[in-house]
This record gives sequence, structure tokens and C-alpha cells, in this order.
Amino acid sequence: MNKKLLLSVLLMFVITFGFSQTKEELQAQKAEKQAEADKFQAEANAIQAQIDALPGWRVGAFGTIGGNLSNFNNWYAQGTPNNVSGNIGITVNAFANKIEDKYFWRNALTTNLNWVKLDDKDNGTDADKDFNPTTDVFNLSSLYGQRLNEKWAISGLAEYRTTLLDNFNDPGYLDLGVGATWTPIENLVVVIHPANYNFVFSSGDTVFDSSFGAKIVADYTRQIGAVNFKTNFSTFQSYKDGDLSNWTWTNSFGYTLWKMIGVGFDFALRSNKQEAANAQGVALGDADNKLQSYYTIGLSYKF
Repeated sequence: MNKKLLLSVLLMFVITFGFSQTKEELQAQKAEKQAEADKFQAEANAIQAQIDALPGWRVGAFGTIGGNLSNFNNWYAQGTPNNVSGNIGITVNAFANKIEDKYFWRNALTTNLNWVKLDDKDNGTDADKDFNPTTDVFNLSSLYGQRLNEKWAISGLAEYRTTLLDNFNDPGYLDLGVGATWTPIENLVVVIHPANYNFVFSSGDTVFDSSFGAKIVADYTRQIGAVNFKTNFSTFQSYKDGDLSNWTWTNSFGYTLWKMIGVGFDFALRSNKQEAANAQGVALGDADNKLQSYYTIGLSYKF
């Protein structure tokens, strides 16, 4: 009996040791293959970096889609127990840049559109039951530069900003200016234009006014692995009146989870006293110029 027990224990030990050896061997093989894969991936990344540095066009786009829909029936815990509500938002960040040794031409499009609805089914006289626009941002820019050296260029910029869903071009802003562009590192573009005219378009008798001033833009757009992000700061400083100055700072982040789909986050800050005075129905000097902001969270996409 003792011999049988001893043989059984010995057999189990041999089998366990055999499996242990096999597992260790497989782990060693995996580590060896992973090291080779990492080496080849590093070489592929280096080749892609050389391709990206070649002269020519660079195009791309990414953005965020956020939304929710809900339907409540007899949900008495809330003030409106029977309602249909929804919120839909979409942002787009697209670029088409031609980079050459002696010049560059950078074009960018940024939009943020949002719709919301609330239908109180118990109130037949409530507001419009359709989706109504809330966030409405459209910005298009084109920057051309003739290089002086690797980091500096003489440049001209055209930037147009308005709304699309409501009050198109009322107001609308068009900046046209010349000056210099500084590109200290890859993906960072700083525009310094001391000669810029800010055209403001509006209908009727409003507080909006065009003026001459300086335009400064800083843009950083980059993709690192599965992360896409863009930050852009644009300001106009009027030589005529400080109340005619404005600035906008927009930020977009996208993290790819599967193929072209992921999660995204967009937010922006803005200061514009002319817009504040127009919304409040007061004279420009009497406006309470509070900080403007928006954000969107949802699914992200890239092309």
C-alpha cells in the first residue's frame, strides 16, 4: 500500500513538473517573439516618421458624437412625470495641410453642433417639441507661409467664424491679416500678425463693429498612439477699443478603443463683449462680459 501511494505521489510530481516545464518554455518563447515584434514595430514607426516628414499633403479628421434619448411615463418622482427628452451633439476637427520645404499651407475646420428637446406630454402648450439647436460653432481657417528658415515664415491668415444652425453670419467674423508664423517644434504653430482687420457682419442696428488690430493664434494638433488631441487658442486685440477684442480657446480629445471608434471629450472657453452686449440688449460699455464655455462628452471617431 505504501509503495502504491509512493508511486502515485511520484507520478503526480512528474506530471506537475512536466506541465511546469512546458509553461515556462512557452513563456520564454512568448517573450522571445514579443521582443522581435517590439523590434519590428519600432522599425515600422521609424519608417512612418520618415514618411510623415516628407513634403506633401497631410489630411485627417476626428471628432465626438454625444447624445441621449429618454421617454418617461407616469414617473411621479420627478416634476414632469410624462415626457420625451433628448440631446444630440457632434464635433468635427479636420485639417488639410500642404507642407513643403519653402512654404506651407495649413487649412483647418472646427465645428460643434448640439440639439436638445423636451416634450411635456401633459402640457399641450409647451415649447416646440422638435429638436432645437443649442451649441452652434463653426470655424474655418487658412494659413499660408513662405519660409525664412526652419522655424520662421512670413505668413497670411484668413479665419472665418459664425454659426450654422441659427443666425448664420449674424454675427459672422472674418479675420484677414499678415505677419509671421513660428513653428518651434513639430505640430505646434504660433501665428503672430500685428496687421489684422476683424470684419464683423451683423444685420440691423447692433453693437457689433469691425476694427483693426493684432491677431495671435496658437495651435497644437497631434496623434500619439490611440490618442488624438487638438488645442487651439485664437485672440484678436483691437487697436480701436479694448471692448472690441475677443478670444476663444478650444480643446478636443479622442481615445480610440476599437478601429476608428472610441471616447471623446471637447470643451471650450471664450470671451467676447460684443456678443455679451448683444445677448443682454445693452450698450457695449454696460455689458457683463461673463466667461462663455461648452463641453461635449461621447463616442469619438477618426478618419
